[in-house]
Amino acid sequence: MTERTIAVDYVARVEGEGALKVRIEDGRVGAVELSLFEPPRFFEAFLRGRSYTEAPDVTARICGICPVAYQMSSCHAMERAMGLHVDGPLRDLRRLLYCGEWIESHVLHIYLLHAPDFLGVPDAVRLARTHPEAVRRGLALKQVGNRLMALLGGREIHPINPRVGGFYRCPSARELAAFRPELVRAVELAEETVRFAASLGFPPGEEDYEFVSLRHPTEYPMNEGEIVSSSGLRLPVDEYESVFEEVQVPHSNALHSVRRGAGSYLVGPLARYALNHDRLTPRARRLADEVGLEPVVRNPARAIIVRAVEVLLACEEALRLIDGYRPPEAPFVPPPADWKGGVGAAITEAPRGMLYHRYRIGPGGLIEEAKIVAPTSQNQKRIEDDLRHLVERSLSLDDARLTEACERAIRHHDPCISCATHFLRLDVERR
Repeated sequence: MTERTIAVDYVARVEGEGALKVRIEDGRVGAVELSLFEPPRFFEAFLRGRSYTEAPDVTARICGICPVAYQMSSCHAMERAMGLHVDGPLRDLRRLLYCGEWIESHVLHIYLLHAPDFLGVPDAVRLARTHPEAVRRGLALKQVGNRLMALLGGREIHPINPRVGGFYRCPSARELAAFRPELVRAVELAEETVRFAASLGFPPGEEDYEFVSLRHPTEYPMNEGEIVSSSGLRLPVDEYESVFEEVQVPHSNALHSVRRGAGSYLVGPLARYALNHDRLTPRARRLADEVGLEPVVRNPARAIIVRAVEVLLACEEALRLIDGYRPPEAPFVPPPADWKGGVGAAITEAPRGMLYHRYRIGPGGLIEEAKIVAPTSQNQKRIEDDLRHLVERSLSLDDARLTEACERAIRHHDPCISCATHFLRLDVERR
């Protein structure tokens, strides 16, 4: 028997620390294990016993790249438990804040983490030497997203202004209007980003994904919607756990989320785009058509173009929301005076896909139970499926080239683990 093992101890240019092991036996692919080996962080456990008002600030610390997603999912879940409805300018401000996060997160991935794979350089530092204009464009666009988050959230990383019911402070119309010129320029940079992403060379290979995302009656989904899938699934967010479950696997500290009895599925830009193509702004749809992006994209390498289209949409949405903004009468909606606790669940669309929160709140407003399912937990099994298919198609490659192809396949999905690592050690075992 001949055995060949591809071992990647540290996957470079992803947000966090992970490893990959692929075993090939007698020309057939055996185990494919994407290991997220960072220590468990126990956020769900140490939320217990805390006030519901602390959840947005505590959960924001789960991720420094997409803290708004955690804040929004926690706020919506608490409000659903209260029967509280946040609408009007406060809802618009939340969507505007989410636009800022989509911009900064997607642009970070497009230019600094993913583009080097297509342009033949090992990292963003080298990319700045070979393609300085692209890097300058990316940094300028990312800064717009960061500044928008700071304007609404109080700071760029782990914002402190969002709260259950709304915000601690709402900006004035003048403050938002002053930001408008930056967004006008950002729309231009975003259009250039779509064309830049579409100009990259893409390897062949399509996957038969089951796409899952939110869908809203009138908007491209960010904060609200029902769960839909490409297989015809349609259900309210509070029934999420009736269809999806988390399972433990021995090789990862992250749980795998799968469809009960049906295996892996995909969340994130490819899923949102496929299930909400008709909700794109006219400008974003025209540009997607112009660069040859079909309504359903199944080649994971081309997700970089879809992310760029979502950046353009977020810039346009931010402009629309600023132009129509009228400050609310109060910065937040207070909880019902007679509220004595309850259960609430919510999903919002983080840059990387659906982010599920559920809380049980007891009398006195203390959290008795918390459940959080991140997008990468939902995608990890699907990424492993992609890797298996890639290796099966690429058995003729030597170990170095196969390792490189596997790393790229992981980066197509922009997994967010935490605290990016930037080096790679490869061990190859042959028997």
